[in-house]
Amino acid sequence: MTDRYSRQALFPGIGKEGQQKLGQGFAVIIGCGALGSLIASALVRAGVGKVRIIDRDFIEYHNLHRQVLYDEDDVRNELPKAIAAERHLKKVNSSIEIEGIVADVNFTNIEKFVHGANVILDALDNMETRLLINDAALKLRIPWVYGGAVASHGMTMNIIPGETPCFRCIAANPGRRGLFLTCDTAGVISPAPWIVASLQAAEAMKILVGAKEVNRQLVVLDVWENTFHRLKVEARKDCPACQGKYESLGGKHRLRATSLCGQSAVQVLDPRVGNLALPDLAERLKEVGTVSYNDYILHFTVDSNEMLIFPDGRAIVKNTTNETLAKGLYAKYIGT
Repeated sequence: MTDRYSRQALFPGIGKEGQQKLGQGFAVIIGCGALGSLIASALVRAGVGKVRIIDRDFIEYHNLHRQVLYDEDDVRNELPKAIAAERHLKKVNSSIEIEGIVADVNFTNIEKFVHGANVILDALDNMETRLLINDAALKLRIPWVYGGAVASHGMTMNIIPGETPCFRCIAANPGRRGLFLTCDTAGVISPAPWIVASLQAAEAMKILVGAKEVNRQLVVLDVWENTFHRLKVEARKDCPACQGKYESLGGKHRLRATSLCGQSAVQVLDPRVGNLALPDLAERLKEVGTVSYNDYILHFTVDSNEMLIFPDGRAIVKNTTNETLAKGLYAKYIGT
C-alpha cells in the first residue's frame, strides 16, 4: 500500500483489501464529456488498475465550463477528447494503465471495447448508445452505471445483470425522438453533471470492491430546485433485453446515414421514429439556431450547418458528405 491511497484505505468501506481490488479492477468509460471526464478523474485518482476511455469527439470552447480534464491549449491543438484525457490522467497517476480510444461506439465494436471489464460507465448524451451498452452488458454479464445530466437535473442507476431491472425496462419507448432534451438545446450548468458523475464514480468503486451498499434504485436530482429522489424501478415482463433479445447489438436500432449522390448532402434516418412533432422540435431549436417550418419540413441552421428535418424523423444535412458529422448533428439537435 503506497501513501498515494492511504487516506482512501482508511475508509472502512474500502480498507486495504478494497484498495487491492480497485488496483485489480478494469473500468470502461464510454463518453468523455462532462460526466466522463469527472468519472475518469475520480477512478484514476482512486487507483483503479485499468481505465479505458472511449469518445469520438474533439474539444470545443463551449466544453470548458464543465469538462474538467481539458484546457484552452487542447482546443487550439484540436485534440480528441479521449487523447487529451489520456495525456492529462497519465500525469495524475502513472502507476495504472490508462487508455484513450478515439472511436464511435456502435454495434460492430462495443463488445470488443468492453470485453473483460469489471464495470462500464455511461457518460453519454444519446439513447442509441445507451441501449447498446445495456445489451452488451447484459450479454457479457458486466455491471454498468447509467448517468445523464442536462440543464439542472440528472439521473443515475446501476444495472446489475441478473439482479436489477435493465435500462430497457426504464426506457420502454425509446423511439419518440425530438422530445428528449440535450445540452445543445436545453443547456447545462456544471454542478448537475458533476454531482451525477460523483455518484456514478462512487457506485463503480462499490461494484469493484464488492460492497453491499450498491444502489439498486433510480436516482433523480435537480441542483437548481434542490431536489433528490430515489425511485424503485420494476423489471418489465416484456423487456426484450432481459429475455436475452439484444436488438441493439444486431443493428436494429442503429442510425442510418446515406450520402446523396450529386447533392453534397447526407440523409440520416432513425428507424425507431414514428412521428416527429415539428412544432415542438422548432420550439427547442429556436434557442440555438435559425428555424422555419411548415407541415411537411423543418429548416434548421446552426453555425455553418444546415439541416432539413421531416416528420418521419428523417433529416438531410446539407453541404457535407461526411456521414459521421451528419450523424453527430442529428444526435445533438434531434436526439438519439
